[in-house]
This record gives sequence, structure tokens and C-alpha cells, in this order.
Amino acid sequence: MAQQRTEQATDVIVCDGIGSGMRAYIAATLHVSRLQSLLREGFSLRRAFSSLVGTLQTWRDPSLPYAAVSVARVLNDGEATILTYDAPAPILVGRNSAMTLPSRPLVVGHSVARQSNCFLGPGEGLLLLTDGITQAGIGRGLTEGWTSDGVAEYVSRRLSRYSGLRHVAEAVHDEALRHDANVLRDDMTAVLARCRDGQTLNLFTGPPADRRADEAVVRRFLAMDGPKVVCGATTAAIVAKALGRKLTVERSSVSMIAPPKYELAGIDLVTEGAVTLNQLCNILDVAVEEFEEVNPVTELAEMLHRADRVHVIVGRGANPANDSLGFEQQGILRRERVVPLLVDKMRSRGKLVVTSQV
Repeated sequence: MAQQRTEQATDVIVCDGIGSGMRAYIAATLHVSRLQSLLREGFSLRRAFSSLVGTLQTWRDPSLPYAAVSVARVLNDGEATILTYDAPAPILVGRNSAMTLPSRPLVVGHSVARQSNCFLGPGEGLLLLTDGITQAGIGRGLTEGWTSDGVAEYVSRRLSRYSGLRHVAEAVHDEALRHDANVLRDDMTAVLARCRDGQTLNLFTGPPADRRADEAVVRRFLAMDGPKVVCGATTAAIVAKALGRKLTVERSSVSMIAPPKYELAGIDLVTEGAVTLNQLCNILDVAVEEFEEVNPVTELAEMLHRADRVHVIVGRGANPANDSLGFEQQGILRRERVVPLLVDKMRSRGKLVVTSQV
């Protein structure tokens, strides 16, 4: 499973490799990556999907990495298109009930895929499944398996008892496993894409190349919607000067691991620069629950975990502190090297990252 965002839409991809175990995992991962690459290269959703299906048509041999595919594209206004090939029908999950989405045939080469369309409002979701879920229960009282309709009925009953969609996917997975007497007979995946207002985070690091542009850059940064983070003492001093406010070190944030935290009225989080960004890069893939202490680095990581869209303003001005040989000896990457690594990591987690250099 993978997701990726653009300025206009969010894509969710689910591939189910034939069989189970490592072989199936490799097949699924291969085709998810292929579809992601095509979409990033600018292919339309249908063209990218058709290209992948064209390949899969020739890979039905059990010795080849075949997979079933579901891909959903949800535009910013909630309009959704779902394309499936050899995969179960998608389910629209509303606030109080769920339904299997109707579909129409989509001819791709010598095969027939399916296309569904719907509109997602706030608080609603789209449930994508693999056949390990819909075929659960075969041989144990369910002749055709649980089916997408059976899953939709179960979700509707659950929504009548519990509010919110947060744990729907986990509940569907557990119920499917129960239908198979808690024996994992096939790989099971249930992915719920929930529709909600996006969360934006704005990060400013590094002084502008032209000192005369400091105030204009700060004004632009402050005008952005969403929480604001400044990384770097020099950058923080520039923002403080533009705001006409005092920058102070927060004494209560002393840590044996992380660099200091600063206080600046009007800014949500102010941290040191290079060391913070390097440590952030090291822990960004770690689950928030595993953080061992609260410090500026873990605070920033948690904010990034919550964000859907991240604006990064990167100053190109020289900072003598970051050019120190001591930094190199400690393995601390300079801003111009660590920021691209962070951006790649955030994008790999499905974040929409917009960068600008000043």
C-alpha cells in the first residue's frame, strides 16, 4: 500500500501479490512502485493504470510476480475515481452507514478492469480491500466468502454502535480473521482513506541570501496558514527582529540528546538549526509512540507526522556556524544537504512537500 499527494489530489494504491508470504510481498511492492513512478512522471491516472494492467496481463504465469490492483484518486473537492483490476469492489463509508460502490467495465487491452466514482464529504471514507478479506469464511459457512457487500453490512452495523471511522480498517481486518477461525489463510489488507481538512505545517530554516529580503521573507512566512516552525538561531534572530520581539532560550527544554529550544512569541516552535535537522532526519521514520523523551526534535517530528502538507522555506545565505570543521567531524550534514533528505523522507510518507529557496 502507498499514498502520494499532489497540489490537486491524493492517490492511494493497494496491490495484492498472488499467493502469500514474501513472494506476494515482493510482487505487491514491485507493482506499487511501478504505478507510483508512472504517476510521478506525469501519466494520467487511467494511462498509468492501463500501462500496469497491460504488464499484468502477460504475467499470469505463477512463476511471475502477478498482483491485483486498486488505485483511488481523491481530488481536493472530494471527487473520487477508483480503478480496480482483479481486486474486490471498493466501499464508500459514510458517517452512519457503508455501501459497496457500483462500477462499470473498463476495457484495458484484452482484459476488463472496473471503474467506480463517488464523492467524499468531510468525515466520510473510502475502504479498499484485498481478496483475503472478501474471501474470508469460504469453507466455514460462507459459500462465496465474506464479500464486499458483507463487509459493507458489517461496517454499517459498527457505525450504528460506534462513532467515527478511526478504527474501521482494523475492525474489518479482525472480523475477516475471525471468519477464518483466526487462521491467516491469505494475506489480508484493509485500507481506509478518510476525508478531512488537511493540516499544513510551515518551516523556515536558514537566512535569506540577500539580507535586504529578510523582512519580506518573514512577512511571507507569517502570512502562511498553519503552525510555524523556525529552525536555526540565526534564522530565529531574523524573524525576531522583523517581529520586534525578544528571542530567549527555554531553560526547561534542557536535554542530554537534543539541542536547545527557543521561545519567540507568534512562532509555534523555534529550534537550533543543523543539529536539529540532522537528528530529525534520523528519527522521522520512528513512530511517535517510541520517542523516549520530549525535546525540540521529537516535538518537530510529531508535528511533521500530523501534517499533510509541509511548506519549507530554505534560506541560501551563508552561515559560518554550519561551515565548522567540527560539524563535519561529527557527521552533521549542512543545511543544503540535510533538507533534501528530509524532503524525500516526508514525500515517501505521503506528505505533500512544497519547497522554496530564498
